[in-house]
Amino acid sequence: MARIDELVELLKQAPDEVFIQPHNVPDPDAIAASFGLQQLLAKFGVPGEIVYEDEIEKANSLAMLEAFGITMRHAADIDTLGAEDWTVLVDVQKSNANYTDLVTDEVACIDHHQYNGPQGYRFEDVRPEVGSCSAIIAEYFKEASVTPNSKVATALVYGIFMDTRDLTRGTSPLDIDMFYWLYRSADMSLISQLKSNELSFGDLKDYARAFESVEIYGEVGFLPLENGNDSLLGAASDIVISVAGVNVVVSYAIRETGVKYSTRSNIPAVNAGDLVRYIVDGHGIGGGHDSMAGGFVKRDRLPVGKGVDTFSRVRAVAFVEQALSAAQG
Repeated sequence: MARIDELVELLKQAPDEVFIQPHNVPDPDAIAASFGLQQLLAKFGVPGEIVYEDEIEKANSLAMLEAFGITMRHAADIDTLGAEDWTVLVDVQKSNANYTDLVTDEVACIDHHQYNGPQGYRFEDVRPEVGSCSAIIAEYFKEASVTPNSKVATALVYGIFMDTRDLTRGTSPLDIDMFYWLYRSADMSLISQLKSNELSFGDLKDYARAFESVEIYGEVGFLPLENGNDSLLGAASDIVISVAGVNVVVSYAIRETGVKYSTRSNIPAVNAGDLVRYIVDGHGIGGGHDSMAGGFVKRDRLPVGKGVDTFSRVRAVAFVEQALSAAQG
């Protein structure tokens, strides 16, 4: 049985509404994967709304909603949301730092981040080796012998591009195969337009302030931000990792609720997911891929008597030194 058939069979048993929930601050991959799954489920007679928590921050994420006619509703705006409703998690798992557990029953999960272990889902498809969730959803279409329309195909291609940095970061054979399979149906001119609208003027000002705080220790770059949003945190990390001589980046935003981390690595010896887990170990949660990851430490879990800068840098440098030493033999 194809995975989409298994999921459809499950969701048709839902006692009430079916929702699709990406992570709290949906990025292009999360939006594209949620949209693609919504459209595919509809073809099998399973309607579902996309629901999210927090906010949509990035300029290109907002542009996607308009370009593809995607409707995503904030959880607070859905009066009917209840415990009898079923939800499919997309591009996120329970226990992730960027996930809010809504009142619904999360019966299914489709994700490409590090596996968090059994969470009671009735359907589970978690593939950390895949670079984008959009590629997984595209494969559902292919397995079902359903050709996505131009809007869906274009959105999925854009999602693949954005989470793999144009097929150059953390890319798996599935990402490449699905890109070429979708290409014939996608509007590449629309993708070019979206890629030219990835920053707002406000983002530009935020970047300027952020890069003034960059510090580099050997191969490791540190970027502390003042209450930066998730999009800025990740995008700024991507830029710092491109600096000559910098192979590992640890960015962190100090917020009222705690500290949000973003890590990047260009070298196999240093796994970005392992790095962020080492930093937050005993204090918070984190995880991700070999080349990029994220984590969070709540304010009341921060170490007593040690500043965030010192705590973050001492742990990060210790991990990188151990990893490089182990790799050298």
